[in-house]
Amino acid sequence: MKYLCQVWFDGGILDAMTKEEKAELDTNSLNYDKDLVDRGHMIVAQALQPPKSAVTVRVRNGDTSVTDGPFAETKESLGGFILIEAKDLNEAIRIAAGIPLARLGAIEVRPIHEFGAK
Repeated sequence: MKYLCQVWFDGGILDAMTKEEKAELDTNSLNYDKDLVDRGHMIVAQALQPPKSAVTVRVRNGDTSVTDGPFAETKESLGGFILIEAKDLNEAIRIAAGIPLARLGAIEVRPIHEFGAK
C-alpha cells in the first residue's frame, strides 16, 4: 500500500541551525532516502521551497483566485514529502519515524486512496 509522509516543521528551526548542522541534516536525509530505495519502500521524495514562494489557487463559481502563500497562518509548514510503499500503517509509521526531520517537526502519514480499488 502507498502512504504519503508529509514533512511538517517550523522553518525558524532550520534558520537557527549552523551551516554544519544543516549539512548534517541534509546528509542524514539523503542517506535515509537511499536506505528506503535499497529496501524497496521509496517511490519519490521531494523537498519544497519555503511557504513564501507558494500561491493558493481557488475556483469558485467558475472564477479563479490566486493568493500569495499558504492559506493558514501556522508555525509549522509543509517542507516536503516522501511517497512510500509499506505493507500496512504500522510499517509506514516505522518508516516515518526514521525520517530525520521527525526529530525537529512532525511527519503526517496518510494512506493513498486508490481509485477503483476494492
